Amino acid sequence: MRGQEVNSNSMNPLRLNGAGLGFRRELLTDLKAHVPDAIDFFELAPENWIDMGGAHGRDLRPFTERYPFVCHGLSLSLGGPAPLDEVLLHKTRQFMDAHHIVLFTEHLSYCSDDGHLYDLLPIPFTEEAVKYVAARIRRAQDILERRIAIENASFYAAAPISEMDEAHFIRAVLAEADCDLHLDINNVYVNSVNHRYDPLEFIRAMPTERIVYMHIAGHYNEAEDLIVDTHGAEVIDPVWRLLDEAYATHGLAPTLLERDFNIPPLSELAREVEHIRRIQHLHRRHETLARSS
Repeated sequence: MRGQEVNSNSMNPLRLNGAGLGFRRELLTDLKAHVPDAIDFFELAPENWIDMGGAHGRDLRPFTERYPFVCHGLSLSLGGPAPLDEVLLHKTRQFMDAHHIVLFTEHLSYCSDDGHLYDLLPIPFTEEAVKYVAARIRRAQDILERRIAIENASFYAAAPISEMDEAHFIRAVLAEADCDLHLDINNVYVNSVNHRYDPLEFIRAMPTERIVYMHIAGHYNEAEDLIVDTHGAEVIDPVWRLLDEAYATHGLAPTLLERDFNIPPLSELAREVEHIRRIQHLHRRHETLARSS
């Protein structure tokens, strides 16, 4: 399994791998009582925890000392027209250093223009956009002093000025920025229905060597040909099958269950996280048998 190694100057020996869950304040009481065995790591949005004081701020430390964490940004707006938020990046680096968090990921999209738009909007798939976004990613990596992973985002309207398809755009940005890929399996499925392409072809087109992290989630069917990426429902069978295919194509990577709305009890979330681990176990066993044959 590919995992994210800690920096050599970090005092935290924890390694990111397996299956994870979002670290949400709604779950804190239950998590403090008992973390289900299915959960190997957690993810949080740094914007929600930077400068957090009081009881919630104190609650985080015992978890970052015991479990690997991922920072998944919400508001960096890598494709946006406004200047890159370098103040946020500096604060994020300090937060990650304080909690020994290695991996930072962000959406390949934009969400601000003289103020936050409260949605993730698609970047036109053009050569100009590749160079623009890649330069902002390189700057973000310089400030964070870490490689970052960009996430393929769900989108609902394709820009008419696009010069390439989504898969080519993502590969071009990865190469130009020299960054890693956060592969969101549910977003592949959502976009494949909304924009009518083969999700397996998309997954196979992604560069294996850059995939360091994956997401899986549920969504809402607005219509037969329109899916909304809500993270508010259980993962459906076609998305589980795509995760299985992603592992078969690219190998195992740390994989997180996203659930942002209609959050059920922790025990129900743990069952879905355990489903991720079962799929990983089967692939790990197949890899072991292949090596020994």
